[in-house]
Amino acid sequence: MSVPRADYDPRRIFLISCPSLPFFKHRRAIGVYAAGALFALAHAMFFDACALSAHAKPPPDAPYDTVPVHVTFVDWIPGIFTTLGLLIINLIDKERLLSEGSYGGEPTIIWRARLFLFIGFALMAGGLAGSVSLLVLKYIIQNYEPRFQYYGYANVAQNVALMLAAVILWLAQHASSEYEYNLQL
Repeated sequence: MSVPRADYDPRRIFLISCPSLPFFKHRRAIGVYAAGALFALAHAMFFDACALSAHAKPPPDAPYDTVPVHVTFVDWIPGIFTTLGLLIINLIDKERLLSEGSYGGEPTIIWRARLFLFIGFALMAGGLAGSVSLLVLKYIIQNYEPRFQYYGYANVAQNVALMLAAVILWLAQHASSEYEYNLQL
């Protein structure tokens, strides 16, 4: 018979916990600002592609040709889904996901929180899959010039940056603030 480790908590899902960064005094604020910067960068990349698409001109050697492709509403849908997933995931109270939290562990509250967490992750995964499929089907298979393929690459980069922002914000919300005290009896 083996003796369990002293630092093992049976309520945890993973045996390896996320590393704590003790040398940063304001790690929560740094994480929130980094997530906000990634969120802004993601939308700036996509808005840049939208502006380039709106002002695209035919080549000078064929001024009467039309521009082969533009950013349309279909290109906006993956970013909208990923942004909604980011909001849903980070609006969930993390204590409600645990089976024995400060809310008494009511099964209906836990079940609802986990359902909304699943919906948020499904929206984010669907947004990323949609942007990759849009890149392949609309821009790469049609064999457009690289300046037109940039619209699809910007869409994929937007969704990846939004997913990274969600992860950073999730981890930053778990970081303890300098104003919190952890008392254990």
